[in-house]
Amino acid sequence: MSTIFSSVLTVFFAIPIIGTFLVFTVIKLTLKTTKKALHMALDYTTIFYIISVHFLIVTLWDKSFFWLIILVMLVIAMVFVFVHWKVKEEIIVKRVWKGFWRFNFILFFFTYFVLTFYGLVSRAITFSFSS
Repeated sequence: MSTIFSSVLTVFFAIPIIGTFLVFTVIKLTLKTTKKALHMALDYTTIFYIISVHFLIVTLWDKSFFWLIILVMLVIAMVFVFVHWKVKEEIIVKRVWKGFWRFNFILFFFTYFVLTFYGLVSRAITFSFSS
């Protein structure tokens, strides 16, 4: 049972768009609302994109920059808190967290695709020149 669970998690970390689509589908069938299902799916699968970006970086450069990912996320959180405080003059943690988390989804979603494209192109160039 644990090997099945770890295999499914590995697929979601390797190709997080599958996890996002699967979570969206399940929530949409449950709630019957597309907008809420989409928001919940993006919120629940953000962690897949963060971990996927980490593993893509390790695969591409044989070095872990997880500390940098965490640092970037902390800076983003500080910026969100600061801006929210300046605009609202109080900090509503739930709203700050939601904005921070969704911004991370956008950031890591695009980073995932950029790194995937970069990896494909760099491996194709390396392969074509080595032959």
